[in-house]
Amino acid sequence: MNFELHLTKSAEKDLTKLRGLAEEAVRAILALKQNPYLGHQLKGSLLGVRALEFSLKGVAYRAAYIIQEDDKTCLVFMIGPHEGFYQKAARRAKALKGREG
Repeated sequence: MNFELHLTKSAEKDLTKLRGLAEEAVRAILALKQNPYLGHQLKGSLLGVRALEFSLKGVAYRAAYIIQEDDKTCLVFMIGPHEGFYQKAARRAKALKGREG
């Protein structure tokens, strides 16, 4: 199953903040093209969102994304360290849904 991978502008900015770790982060996230269900399903205000867990230099990171089955795409809207991740992801998901609807 091959999915296309898209990053929002915010997710692209998140990658630039990772500086030297960005390449490793991209490598981890590219795995979603082969299997978008690698990440776990989230709950509550993040229902419908999945989170991919990966580690860079011993630090836990997450990538929040939405699977769009209709067009076989995976939309990554946030990448960052685990600490405080889900609160920020909830705000971005809400803004993203606001733009769609």
